[in-house]
Formats: sequence, structure tokens, C-alpha cells
Amino acid sequence: MIDYAALRAVAEVVRTGSFEQAAVALHVTPSAVSQRVRRLEERLGTVLIERGAPCTATETGLALCRHMDRVGLLEQALMEQLPQLALFGESVGQVTVNLATNADSLGTWFLEAIATFARTTGHLVNVAIDDEDHTADWLRRGQVLAAVTALEQPVQGCRVTPLGSLDYVATASPDFVARHFPHGLTEEAFRHAPALTFSQKDRLQKAWVRDIFGHDVSFPTHWLPSTQGFLEGSLAGMGWALNPVPLARPHLERGNLVELVPGQILQRRLFWQINRLAAEPLRELSRAVLSAARRVLRQQSVIIRQTRGA
Repeated sequence: MIDYAALRAVAEVVRTGSFEQAAVALHVTPSAVSQRVRRLEERLGTVLIERGAPCTATETGLALCRHMDRVGLLEQALMEQLPQLALFGESVGQVTVNLATNADSLGTWFLEAIATFARTTGHLVNVAIDDEDHTADWLRRGQVLAAVTALEQPVQGCRVTPLGSLDYVATASPDFVARHFPHGLTEEAFRHAPALTFSQKDRLQKAWVRDIFGHDVSFPTHWLPSTQGFLEGSLAGMGWALNPVPLARPHLERGNLVELVPGQILQRRLFWQINRLAAEPLRELSRAVLSAARRVLRQQSVIIRQTRGA
């Protein structure tokens, strides 16, 4: 028999980051939480939680947490059909759905989707942020049930649905352009004009420059891991950057930003991948994601650009 009281304890410690907070959520003492976790660790012969601040799950502990995620979804769906069952057993409580997405999607359209999902279902969400080339890894490791990703090939055990393409334009403030490109967008000027880069995984700016000059060009960069920070940094004249068109458009129309090469759009194809076992319980999430994506992302069969480059 699976000890679901112990599994809940493990999941709550991981979710809240401490035995004390898990005890509050489960309405028991920290000692009871510790005993449940220790009992399950002894039974399985392996450590499930790395004690620390915060406490984190081991690989085995993470697998158990993901199992509890799926159990919670299935139980809530069953309770909706047969609410009288709640009288005969302990509920797993409010469900937290673990997801992964890239920062630009979260900053342009994905937040609308998960807000709609949370409002209509009452579920909680835990969103991990990573480059769209790497969010699929979260699915492979079983850390999330669904992800926005650039990977078209389905991850094992997942369903994939095209979302559309997010458009990017290289933008900077008029003052930045006047200071760094007084004689136009020459290769020499780019070697000295600072860019804005999200992280070491972000190849968007390099891919755009390669398209312009036909080869790689080295340029200085500020590291700024924030979609909104990219926009604000561009407006402040901090550097040039590839900004999503939905965010940049109002500033381009007002003249606060200018395109470095007018009409040179870089497109990034995005896909929705969801664990097959969670697809039906999370149908409302997929519906909200597809609806929000279709309002913002480019829907077309011909894609101008599909890669950030490497």
C-alpha cells in the first residue's frame, strides 16, 4: 500500500521549502511531518528530501512529488463528478500544477493563459522560467507536467501542439542609435555597441547579427535576465536588444524606440508540450494556453526564422 500521508508530507515540504511550513499546510506538527518523511525514506531506503533552507527534493523525492501532482488532478476531477466521496476520505488538498515557459512568453501572453486557468479551476501554478530551447528538459526530467518550448519533436510521453511564432525586432532608443551608429549599422559599430542579453542560453541577439552581416560578430553585452528589463533597458539607452513585438510596438509607434533595421523580424516558433497522463485533467489549461497564444502569436505556415542559433 502506498502511504499517501507520507507522500503528502514530502510534497508539502518540497512545495513550501520547510518542515515547519509543511506542518502548517497539513494541520499537523513539524514533528509529525518529519516522522512521516523519515518513515517513507526508511521504507524506500533512500533520501527523499535534502534538508536545508529551502529544503529540496532528491531525484526520487521529485518523482514522488510529480506522482502526487497527478493524483491530485485525478482526485479533483473525480470529486467534481462524485462530491459525496469527500465524506469518506482525506483530500490531497489544493493542487499545484508545475509548468515551464520562456520569459518572453510569460511577459507577453502566457500569464493571461495561466491566470484564466487558475481562476476557472482553483488550481495553483508553479512556473519555472528557462530558455525555450531548454524548457523541454524540465519535461524530460519529470519536473513539470507541461511546457512552452521551441521543440517540435514530442518529448517521450508528451503531446505537442503548435502555438505560433513570437516576433522579435532589434530595437534601441533614438539617443543610443545616434551615439553608437552615427554612420549607420556598420560591423565596426556593432563591435562596440552594447547589447542586452538574457542569459548565457540566450542566442537571439547573435542570430540576428549573423543574419545582418552573414557571419558572427562579437559585441559587448549587459546581462539582464528580465523581459521587462530588456524593454526598460532599451528605453533608457542602456543597449540594443531583440524585444518581442507585442511589447515593443507601442514604444515604436511613439518614437521612444526605433528598429535598427526596419522590417527585419526574427520569428521564434513555439509549441505546447504536455504529459499525456495529465492532458485530460489539464484540458482547461491547454484550452487557455491555445486561446491566449492565438491572440498574440503569429499564426502562419511559413516561418521566416526558427532558431536562436548556436
